[in-house]
Amino acid sequence: MSKIRVLVHGALGKMGQTVIAAVGQELDMELSGAVDTNAIADSLSLPNGCHIPLSANIDAMLDTHKPDVVVDFSTAKAVRSLAQAVLSRRVSLVSGTTGLSEDDLHFVNAIAKENVTGAIIASNFAVGALVMMHIAKIAAKYFDYAEIIEQHHQFKLDAPSGTALSTAKSIAQTRGKSFITPEQKESFQESRGQKYEGISIHSVRMPGIVARQEILFGDMGQTLSIKHDAINRDCYMPGVMLSIREIIKQNGLTVGLEKLLGL
Repeated sequence: MSKIRVLVHGALGKMGQTVIAAVGQELDMELSGAVDTNAIADSLSLPNGCHIPLSANIDAMLDTHKPDVVVDFSTAKAVRSLAQAVLSRRVSLVSGTTGLSEDDLHFVNAIAKENVTGAIIASNFAVGALVMMHIAKIAAKYFDYAEIIEQHHQFKLDAPSGTALSTAKSIAQTRGKSFITPEQKESFQESRGQKYEGISIHSVRMPGIVARQEILFGDMGQTLSIKHDAINRDCYMPGVMLSIREIIKQNGLTVGLEKLLGL
């Protein structure tokens, strides 16, 4: 059986480098190339001493090296043009880029369906984080108050995180109505975080943190805390590898790894 040829977009970033190392360990996959807008060399050294082609030109890499799947960890503003280039060539797309709008998702879905090709966009590839969100959806029906505290490294571009926003949307949808927001003086509003359906989302950005999220539920005389810590970026790789294997069987856009996990 032929190996799945994987091209990594955003290859010089920390997540891109982690994906490259992970794909290199999989027996049913091979790296066909790497793309990054900051590329100045024409090859990238791998941990095993080998080299793969490197370029800033996604179109040239797709045409020359013909991957089966492109894995993307870049920026939200790059996703539309990337999806157009990748999916129009009937190459599957796995993207962990966050900060996308509903219009962006509709755009990607339309291109994927038009070309009968699979794409997945997920705010989080850590299985533990998805289980956290699933448990939170169960709890949401039983509490009137909810807040989310999300913490990430200082270089994360968006706030709140895509995972925090996805969590807020899913628990509000499960509850079927907004959570209760405590009455406050006007002067307190700026310290209460971004609001979504009565949920305050607090974002922390500083060195020493990879990713951490806590969901707090409260009601009379009790609180429930559901928390997930990403110790390092390796925790995302099983979800990315699963997505690579499954998305080549799909047609259209899948939003969220939980769909592939059956959560």
